[in-house]
Amino acid sequence: MPTWPEGVAKRILASVDSTNEEARRIASGLLGPTWILALKQTAARGRRGRAWKSPKGHFSATLVMRPNETPDRVALRSFVASLALYDAFAAATGRVQGLALKWPNDVLLNGGKVAGILLESAGLAGGQVSHIAIGVGVNLIDAPDRAQVEPGAVAPVSLAGETGAHVTPEEFLDLLAPAYAHYEAQFVTYGFAPIREAWLARAARLGETITARTTRDEYVGRFETVDEAGNLVLSTAKSREVIPAAEIFF
Repeated sequence: MPTWPEGVAKRILASVDSTNEEARRIASGLLGPTWILALKQTAARGRRGRAWKSPKGHFSATLVMRPNETPDRVALRSFVASLALYDAFAAATGRVQGLALKWPNDVLLNGGKVAGILLESAGLAGGQVSHIAIGVGVNLIDAPDRAQVEPGAVAPVSLAGETGAHVTPEEFLDLLAPAYAHYEAQFVTYGFAPIREAWLARAARLGETITARTTRDEYVGRFETVDEAGNLVLSTAKSREVIPAAEIFF
């Protein structure tokens, strides 16, 4: 088991409404980065305010930090978290086969969604974010029923169901926290470039045709790359599109 990262605190809660909400409540009093793990969430949520299903044995945790950085730089930590999740899954199973990263913030296992990331920030002052909450949800034992997800979205799967690996939420956190600390140090020291390169090496459907849906438009094109700002770049029949936020469909 990797060593718990120095200077990072850990809080394990039997039950909470949402780990991201708990992060917001405690952020101002933190002395350093803190992982919050909830064994049960009563009001979990995903992107765009959607309800987040938490099956039995689900991993629900949030890393709360006070980076004092600009919003555009803070947002890149979804890629840092994705890489950390990839490594945590590899450590839990002893293999990387079937693992892939789906832009902007999901982890796939054998083509199904096994984990998602919800990044939220608050406290903008002087152009800088005062704290960030990186929420992570992982289907360790069970996965939500496919009927509960958006039509056309990637079907949910579980780590145990796809690999036979049985990992407790506490054990998974002990794998994830050191992996995140490793990539965070790389990000702070060298910037986004090495994170971007590592992420692209693990990207799902890179070079293939995908669909990106924003709140206003739909784009179909070849997944060309992710640019230096973390935007999705698609080559469509009409033009080269740079998309900062969208839902992706295969």
